[in-house]
Amino acid sequence: MNIIHELVQGKQNSERSKIIAVGRRDFREYCNRMNPEFFRESRTFQDKVCKTIQAIYEKKLINPKTNKPYSILVINLPPGHGKSYTAGMFSTWAFGDSVSNQIISVSYNQTLSIRFAKMVREHIQDQEIEGDDNYYVVNSFFPSVKIKDGDGAMNLWSLEGAYMSYLATSFDGSITGMRGNIGIIDDPIKNKSEAVNERVKEAHWDWYKNTFLSRMVEGAIQIIIQTRWATDDLAGRVIANFPEKTYVLEMPVLNEKDEPLCDEILSYDAIMDKKGGIDEDIFEANYLQRPIDKKGSLYKEFKTYDVVDDEAFEDIIAYIDTADEGRDYLCMPIGGVIGRLGYVKDIYYTDEAMEVTEEEVARRLHIYGVKNAIFESNNGGRGFARKVEDILRKKYKNKKCNIKWFFQSKNKKTRILVNSSNVIEQVIMPEDWAKKYNEYYLAMAKYQRKGKNEHDDGPDAITGFVEVINGEVKVKANSIADGYR
Repeated sequence: MNIIHELVQGKQNSERSKIIAVGRRDFREYCNRMNPEFFRESRTFQDKVCKTIQAIYEKKLINPKTNKPYSILVINLPPGHGKSYTAGMFSTWAFGDSVSNQIISVSYNQTLSIRFAKMVREHIQDQEIEGDDNYYVVNSFFPSVKIKDGDGAMNLWSLEGAYMSYLATSFDGSITGMRGNIGIIDDPIKNKSEAVNERVKEAHWDWYKNTFLSRMVEGAIQIIIQTRWATDDLAGRVIANFPEKTYVLEMPVLNEKDEPLCDEILSYDAIMDKKGGIDEDIFEANYLQRPIDKKGSLYKEFKTYDVVDDEAFEDIIAYIDTADEGRDYLCMPIGGVIGRLGYVKDIYYTDEAMEVTEEEVARRLHIYGVKNAIFESNNGGRGFARKVEDILRKKYKNKKCNIKWFFQSKNKKTRILVNSSNVIEQVIMPEDWAKKYNEYYLAMAKYQRKGKNEHDDGPDAITGFVEVINGEVKVKANSIADGYR
């Protein structure tokens, strides 16, 4: 009997050892064993989430355009699908892989950040259950991972053998005394009211750029877990500003065939119940990962180009809409024309003072070799055009650019709406335009077909750009270049 027991015990130990060996090198297997109730083989979406997280950590998630590894992972998953929990599990697995890892996690507020930190810490402190070979804890896989004695703070602690291991903070908190090679940001926006609050979103972006990034060491990875509330939320800005570094894992609750992402977590009927019980825009943001300002946006996706032969341009034009009032923007798209297509080469979009913009408009007209520059003469535009021309002729000795102006008598909103399909069809943007002209990109992405828009300068100028291509703006050259010959 004893011999049989020993044989059985030995077989169980051998099987457990194999599982532990696999879990150490495979994050998905690690999760399966740590919590088999939630992580199941039948939940195939978890394969993609876990494998993608592991791939970015191991720098095996490669951007095919640059042949360099992505360093930022944006995860968009519906509620209840364990995105935050999985990120917490990853923290423990990463510490097991290397005790020298330093993790900074950021949550909406301090309460949530401490809750996230507590989850990670408690997993590390969990103990095995004697006699239960199917029960696994962090120390089952990584026996050396232990919280350092005396490190009692819930939001800042170290592992044995490390100086500083984990810091949890919030968007109204600070990051001091620590740098991280792994940064985890978990759902910075709380609700719809914050999603449409420009001040809140700007504060998040400012904190991310000037505080969070300053604490990330060279080669660090970032995991941003976020419901896609708005085009210019944190995830949206990161995607736009760091396109070559950012990989987006977007998994809506329903696929193109209206099949649930995971029927075990949310069945089709349950999804429909939720859809019927909450506002449509909130459902689309939370469960389909569609920003609330996308549904009613006038412009969807623009065509883009990588390289274009400038020699093929039949004309190079610029359309200049000067700032009407103090809060308005000057907008000037510059592009080469081939047939009915306009290949955008530059966009100047700014709220700088006139003494700055006069010089800069002239400079850009010169360096991009603009042949025809068309200014709206409304609200001081004519005087602005004459000043730009004066700078162009005297400072740059440029006699090739024809300066034209005209009075725009048509209703701005009507022009923008009527020409929106032409804009999408005829304007070709540079591939990296969202990053290169980020403020302009956000202004275009947020512009709503219905309702009040804070700014319309971007749509107005690109509409004028297309109107010129289509011959709808007919003006004679007002140039006084002969006076400078």
